[in-house]
Amino acid sequence: MALSQLRRRIGLLGGTFDPVHNGHLRTAQEVAERLGLDQVRLVPVYTPALRAQPGATPAQRAEMLRIAVEGSRRLAVDDTELKRGGVSYSIDTLRELRAGIGERDCLCLVLGEDAFATIERWKEWLRLLDYAHIVVLTRPGDTPAPSATLEAWTVRHLAQDPQATLAQESRGRILHLQLTQLAISSTQVRALLAAGRSPRFLLPDGVLDYIRNNRIYAPASGGTGAEA
Repeated sequence: MALSQLRRRIGLLGGTFDPVHNGHLRTAQEVAERLGLDQVRLVPVYTPALRAQPGATPAQRAEMLRIAVEGSRRLAVDDTELKRGGVSYSIDTLRELRAGIGERDCLCLVLGEDAFATIERWKEWLRLLDYAHIVVLTRPGDTPAPSATLEAWTVRHLAQDPQATLAQESRGRILHLQLTQLAISSTQVRALLAAGRSPRFLLPDGVLDYIRNNRIYAPASGGTGAEA
């Protein structure tokens, strides 16, 4: 939807954040800078639709995110899906956010290549562009092969000039953005903690302190993990 006077540019980066780590934060920061977004909101799911239930509770994951983004000018936490409860679907979140912000703010749903390759499994996936742009984070090397349907849909909505698109349209386009993403995963962090080893420098110190103080992902032996 083209508008002559767009106001804000808002990015949405969803996930379980179980726990949030520096890879999430660096990605959000770089997306904000590269696309000139006013804000990137980290959106924790309540119950994932296509993956296992997180180990930490919704409240714990939200608090870890708040600790992680404290003091950031561009990163924020959006608890829309936590307040709604139930299974979290992106289309429901986009509808709710668009209704709240109105027509003139630009919304960008940020997805990794792997997530985008499975988007046809999402609820009402063809309607996502009615409410936001989709920013697909690409990386060098092998990429998931899209289906013929997804490839045609992508080509039809692809933004040739991302900056011009974000300046003039509030939704409706697919943008590709190549980032060098940090090779950190929440699975890796949880495995280190469960083994009693330290994940320090993979996630913010404040988040690690919160995990230890609340005995989240504690080793099976009942210890609190390495302190280094």
